[in-house]
Amino acid sequence: MAKTDLVIVESPAKAKTIGKYLGNKYQVKACMGHLRDLPKSKIGVDIENDFEPDYKPIKGKEDIISDLKSAADKSGTVYLATDPDREGEAISWHLKELLELSDKKTKRVTFNEITKKVVEDSINKPRRIDQDLVDAQQARRILDRIVGYQLSPLLWKKIRRGLSAGRVQSVAMRMVAEREQEIRDFVAEEYWTLDANLIAPEKSGQFVAHYYGEGGKKKELTSESDVDKIRNAVDGKPFTVMSVKRIDKSRSPSPPFTTSTMQQEASRKLNMTPRRTMAVAQQLYEGIDITGEGTIGLITYMRTDSLRISDEAVGQTRDFIAHRYGKDYVPSSPRVYKTKAGAQDAHEAIRPSSIELTPENVRKDLTGEQYRLYRLIWSRCLACQMENAVYDSVSVDIEADVYDFRANYSVIKFTGYTAVYEEGRDDEKEEKNSPLPNLKESETLKLGSFDPEQHFTQPPTRYTDATLIRAMEENGIGRPSTYAPTVSTIIDREYVVKEGKYLRITPLGDVVTKLMKEKFTNIVDMKFTANMEKNLDSVEEGKK
Repeated sequence: MAKTDLVIVESPAKAKTIGKYLGNKYQVKACMGHLRDLPKSKIGVDIENDFEPDYKPIKGKEDIISDLKSAADKSGTVYLATDPDREGEAISWHLKELLELSDKKTKRVTFNEITKKVVEDSINKPRRIDQDLVDAQQARRILDRIVGYQLSPLLWKKIRRGLSAGRVQSVAMRMVAEREQEIRDFVAEEYWTLDANLIAPEKSGQFVAHYYGEGGKKKELTSESDVDKIRNAVDGKPFTVMSVKRIDKSRSPSPPFTTSTMQQEASRKLNMTPRRTMAVAQQLYEGIDITGEGTIGLITYMRTDSLRISDEAVGQTRDFIAHRYGKDYVPSSPRVYKTKAGAQDAHEAIRPSSIELTPENVRKDLTGEQYRLYRLIWSRCLACQMENAVYDSVSVDIEADVYDFRANYSVIKFTGYTAVYEEGRDDEKEEKNSPLPNLKESETLKLGSFDPEQHFTQPPTRYTDATLIRAMEENGIGRPSTYAPTVSTIIDREYVVKEGKYLRITPLGDVVTKLMKEKFTNIVDMKFTANMEKNLDSVEEGKK
């Protein structure tokens, strides 16, 4: 009797989904993440001997290891099917070492999405373990262990026992601390706005124009006397329409989600923490029982910084748009988004595994959180392949004495992608403009009244989960797999506290950051951390 083959994945949910697709020729088991790591009780890295790591089986995982060892011994081929990233590759490598699997017996497979077709295709096209990926993960793990073992004892000695610090967390913490310092150092400056309520007598229309400047040049009003000077100068003078410009303005959709942009949007629109977003995305990726479809992975792999979407998925999405919204909503050629330099383009962006599985169709099979996140991912992917939104935009320049006023108004002419999705904003302020009467050049307007308003410049706002992740990404700190854990860790360790949606450094976080800046300048330096990420990428690419 032929031996069954063994497939090892991380989680029971993933095992259940894949097991259904592969049938009884395969046994699918979950390893529950890492089974081997550096020991907790000592540094576990031989610094004198070429940084040799001393890996040990993780305490409490003995039963899982024993069960997998027994299953591997009895099986034909062992397929290591952990996640398609550095961490997943390292888990597969540790499994191979720990279960003492021969090269001949071991095959590595990855699934960018957990659907029947992709799982079957991947099993039929296995590869070897990618040692470059493994080495990049090992380098990160060893580096973080050495840094942690240098920093923690200093924190124990200077502040209190039990504190710990990590390489990426320390930089994120520094960013929050420095933002707090910027807020403390901020000196508000006064400025004024001046709105004129104007009347077009022949059109019986009233509208608002904002003070713009003098002689066609923009000018700021810095005091009440600036405002009074203008009011006195234009008193009794006509307001004349100098120009009316009417143009069509186009707005393009946002690209599909990467890990970072998904976490930012889920924070803004769904009020979900990065950690929660990733946990729910993991459930959608690993598989949900959908009525009439069976178990299916609803989204592609959720740890990615690529903006690429497969040609097949783009084709399906364009067909879906044409069918649901009409041909006018489909651009003449597919939209291609350029992934930023240094991104891991092996994966795709985060997208639904099938655009046909609409959020409404699967809603009854999902929890509230799963539905809301799936709807966000589905809508963003659909919108990214749709036509631009077009606005009919009018801009009117008005002159009184030597002073310029300006009125703008735009109204949507063609909804395009906004029929499906609009990106959230971190700053909630959006200027509201009133509709304009049909004005003509040289037309004379009457002044109804002035609305002057005093303002003061505001300090920079504290980071939210979303804006801190965006700042980390912009500065090259961390990678898709580390954004959420980094933010969670600095909150869990009480270095940073959440007030509403804003992050504020705690007195403990402040003391730790100051000590780190003083004693470990390079570790908490953003450039050091960003360059380290580039070095790790070079190891992954086989260049180092």
